[in-house]
Amino acid sequence: MSGIAAAVVGTGFIGVVHVEALRRLGMNVTGVVGSSPGRARQKPGLPEPYESFEAMLDDDRVRVVHLTTPNHLHYPQVKAVLAAGKHVVCEKPLALTSAESAELLRLAEDSGLVHCTNYNLRFYALCREARARVRRGDLGAVHGVHGVYVQDWLLKPTDWNWRLDPGQGGLLRAVADIGTHWLDLTSFVTGKRVASVFADLHTVHTTRRVPTGPVETFAGDEDGAERVERTIESEDMAHVLLRYEDGSRGNVTISQLAAGRKNRLAFELDGAEGSLAWSSERPEELWLGHRDRPNEVFLRDPAHLDASAAAFTDYPGGHPEGFPDTFKQLYKAVYAAVEEGRMPAEPDFPTFADGHEEILLGEAIARSAAEERWVEVSRVEVAR
Repeated sequence: MSGIAAAVVGTGFIGVVHVEALRRLGMNVTGVVGSSPGRARQKPGLPEPYESFEAMLDDDRVRVVHLTTPNHLHYPQVKAVLAAGKHVVCEKPLALTSAESAELLRLAEDSGLVHCTNYNLRFYALCREARARVRRGDLGAVHGVHGVYVQDWLLKPTDWNWRLDPGQGGLLRAVADIGTHWLDLTSFVTGKRVASVFADLHTVHTTRRVPTGPVETFAGDEDGAERVERTIESEDMAHVLLRYEDGSRGNVTISQLAAGRKNRLAFELDGAEGSLAWSSERPEELWLGHRDRPNEVFLRDPAHLDASAAAFTDYPGGHPEGFPDTFKQLYKAVYAAVEEGRMPAEPDFPTFADGHEEILLGEAIARSAAEERWVEVSRVEVAR
């Protein structure tokens, strides 16, 4: 599998993560595409940039394209990659609207090419262990799902990123950026699908002092930068109630203004026979809750993991795996399919179908907040 040629489009924080993960797997990263070749060359350790997106598509060596660009570019770039006959990994969100994501799903499925939406958090080993425990009935019937995804990188009114620009990031921000990770992960772990939502979205900083020059994601304060006032309409935080198709309930709190929380995703599942909880701040631990005996903390150790989880962990117990490893494990699964030259009958990685599902959920959440009521998630079969 090693040596498959890939290119990465986008040279920001997450683009660099993609390149590093591919190199760890021994893939041949032929080059990157930045906003300009000059800016791309400023990033140490990246391969030589292509002169343009089109030049990358014309490179017959490239079999897989990774898209890590601003959200508004995903739809046209995915279409171009598929038209060029190349497999595609696209960062979330897959598109800005469900009409766009439905079209991309149809095009991808019709092409026969491998397609992936980059919900990498599924590939923490203990999240897969949690899924295995739910599936074999360790918790009994799960009646409650709750948790948070909170960060602090947009806490100050001087904090800025392209995601705050609706022209580039879309109308939803905190929900689209991090909330969809929580929704995708918990649906993956529980096997449940959200039927309806009741959402409250809130913007704390209705204006921000925006730097006039480019700013990197997670770059921190830009002291001395020239700034201008800008009105903000996308949400800083969200509180969402969930009803699942099986009648169970859930809720999630999403915020990018939680001081001290750099990147915390946490979920807890409550079942008839027990509970479990996991947090990205302590990714090597799975908490197991019991009523009639002492609670447990299960540590990641391949020797004791379910086989479905052990297949996606490489280090022995006591040797921590973290955020970068989730990308490596995801691409291990994706590139196994690329080597076969087609999508698996039952993919073990998130596909464009999962990306489309999160766009549908986002639209229901936005509508619920606007109308202040429960809204059903509208799922229309993708037209052929």
